[in-house]
Amino acid sequence: MSSSLLPVIAVILVSGLAVQLLAHRLRVPSVIFYLAIGVVLGPEVLGLVTLETFGDGLEIIVGLSVAIIVFEGAFALRVDRIRRASTVSLRLVTVSAVVMFLGTAAAVHTFTDGEWEIALLIGALLVATGPTVITPILNVVRVRDHVATALETEGIVNDVTAAIVAVVIFETLLLDDLGVPATVLSFLQRFGVGIAAGLLATVIIYVLLDSDLVPERDVQASQFLVLAAAIGSFAAAEAVAAEAGIAAAATSGILLGNLDLDNREEIEKFAQNTTTIVLSFVFISLAALIDVEAIAALGAGVIAIVAVIMLVLRPLGAFIATLGVERFTRPERLFIASVGPRGIIPASVATLFAIELELAGSVAAGELLVGTVFAVIFATVLVEAGFARQIGEFLGVSPMRTIIIGGGRVGQALATRLENRGEYVVVVESDPEVVERARSEGYTVYEGDGSDTETLRGAGIEDAKRFIATTGDDDINLLACQLAITKFDVESVYSRVNDPDNVDAFDSIGVTGIDASTATAVAIDDEIERPALTHWMNELGDSHDVQEVEVTSQKLAGKTIRDLNAQIPDGTFVAVVSRDGENRVPSADSVLEIGDYVTFIGDTDAVRRAMDRFHPHD
Repeated sequence: MSSSLLPVIAVILVSGLAVQLLAHRLRVPSVIFYLAIGVVLGPEVLGLVTLETFGDGLEIIVGLSVAIIVFEGAFALRVDRIRRASTVSLRLVTVSAVVMFLGTAAAVHTFTDGEWEIALLIGALLVATGPTVITPILNVVRVRDHVATALETEGIVNDVTAAIVAVVIFETLLLDDLGVPATVLSFLQRFGVGIAAGLLATVIIYVLLDSDLVPERDVQASQFLVLAAAIGSFAAAEAVAAEAGIAAAATSGILLGNLDLDNREEIEKFAQNTTTIVLSFVFISLAALIDVEAIAALGAGVIAIVAVIMLVLRPLGAFIATLGVERFTRPERLFIASVGPRGIIPASVATLFAIELELAGSVAAGELLVGTVFAVIFATVLVEAGFARQIGEFLGVSPMRTIIIGGGRVGQALATRLENRGEYVVVVESDPEVVERARSEGYTVYEGDGSDTETLRGAGIEDAKRFIATTGDDDINLLACQLAITKFDVESVYSRVNDPDNVDAFDSIGVTGIDASTATAVAIDDEIERPALTHWMNELGDSHDVQEVEVTSQKLAGKTIRDLNAQIPDGTFVAVVSRDGENRVPSADSVLEIGDYVTFIGDTDAVRRAMDRFHPHD
């Protein structure tokens, strides 16, 4: 290794890992720091990293790095997760991707007078978001599982298709002008090569993992073999067709990630740690190649392109993707519309293409390509990634969790009711069969012992507003609740109590115990005496709801129910008002005060609107 290259690599790696810790502490996506360090190390400031730094090895370094990153993201995508956001995910990688592709190309052609071939190339590259920028955002912005899955699926799939489409356009339209039919055929061929290579690598690795060559408890061997699938499939596909390797890495990642592998958790952690190192190195290296002069030379045109992508095309694509999908709330749709930063695929491919264009004598085309792509990367990373946490907090897409210990019938039934009311529920379960069954039903499940501190922390109890133990073992329930209260300071803690004699033990530590025997008796009595109301209550979350909310609106406080009729949406009414522990059915002259708790009954949408009006402040 060149003595001059070693210090540069060391600086990139050390600075990347250092800012990863800083980003974690500040709860800011690490990619924003990678971008900043890259600019500082690049020719614009210190000049430590330039195009000549890695020479001809740049393409290989970037390619292998992207393969590992895409593989790790795909490995974490379980089919059951994708199923929960399948409609939105499918639209994001098809219709919305086409909107971004053609819309960006039209903007480039309009605002820069670039030829359609180069405009289409830029449009193809800028479809890609990718796990390199999405994963750091989701590490600091907690969103519901279906939102995270939609964004992750979009990133992985669009990385693959964008890279292949860009190469095909570059070779068949820009260099050789072979026409659209040849372009489509070339895309299908490369995509097919990638899938075939990924499938072959998966079969080989799975057979090795299942053989006597790899003992069940040999964690390290399992980790290295799975990583070999990423690198091996990528290299094999690239040997046949350029950029087919990304499709191969994604294919092998998804397939292996959904197989029943031993040591799965250890493999995931290893892949995540490897990705962290690789991501910091490659992103900083590519960020250092940002050509500020090329961006500045585009003038107002590049500003217009960036504005169209961020303010028109991304929101339009998000609207199309989530249209009519009730599971996605309005804030979640706005979050998807606001967060679509571009990452390594556009940066790396644009850099390599620009070099080839300049060697071919098309200097202006190369500068347009690099300038536009890096301008969009810089703007989207700076704004959409840099302010992702603030955007998420403003929109309210980071819900506090409800942790349910026990994934049996009681836990699942309760999770269903809570999720139907818009709650973010995480079920903790230790039995692998129950875990798999619950996941297949669409629940978010964390596998582990609910009475273990690290398990609870991994399930996100530090962000929990409510904790509920539902197992059939009172000892486990009591220990889990005690940990939630004493270790994690959860205020609202509830538990199923199987033996009525144990209710006092739960009450003594501040847990609201639900005596299973009494609860069953009450349910039977309700069915006998008030069947219509019982059936209505059992169907909550379908089209109607009952919710209690604290009055925090200064505008509404001090007014009577009669005065507030205009503020209560049609389809709902105030059923109960609670003050100082006393509950009463209000009259028209009842006055509401700050701190009162109001129970609304009615249509789901009307109840939600009423809650927002009476409780605008957390």
